[in-house]
Amino acid sequence: MRIVVINHVTLDGVMQGPGRADEDRRGGFTRGGWAAERAGDAAITRAWGERLSAGSGYLLGRRTYEDVLGHWNAQGGPFRDALNGAPKYVASHTLAEPLPWPNSTLLGADVPAAVAELRKTPGGDLHIMGSGALIASLAPLGLVDEYLLCIHPLVLGAGRRLFADGFAPTAFDVADATPTASGVIIACYRPASGPEQ
Repeated sequence: MRIVVINHVTLDGVMQGPGRADEDRRGGFTRGGWAAERAGDAAITRAWGERLSAGSGYLLGRRTYEDVLGHWNAQGGPFRDALNGAPKYVASHTLAEPLPWPNSTLLGADVPAAVAELRKTPGGDLHIMGSGALIASLAPLGLVDEYLLCIHPLVLGAGRRLFADGFAPTAFDVADATPTASGVIIACYRPASGPEQ
């Protein structure tokens, strides 16, 4: 199984609160919902839909697990059913089983070790959406195989970033990059196989 990050980011790398104004206000963040104006971009919808439908489930941090599933279960519709039906692996030091959403499994205390074991199992991709702290714990260990990023043409100047200060220098190969009609670049990156640049 591969671990694939699928996220919206700004040009300055902010990934916090893309969908709704109230999505994630940690650290006094007041610019939530910055990706919403491009939510109707058919190319983004298609790229995410193709990826998510070919996957084997989700790997989520606690905040994303609670927020995404809580939001979509309240909204209803086919996305809710797809999320509830998919396997979900949750990294959390505060949640306890049984978890509230169907097909959810709490990873053990050693999340990187649990993810390393998941990667050994056959199957489609496990997708990480949001979950910045989870990504930060896995990426330096080589446990993220690919990043599908929708890079929005704006700079926020504040907010939680995909690669925060202090992240180890890492080189990536571009597997694909497609501009959309709304100005978003859908880019697929993989950690470079050669030496760091």
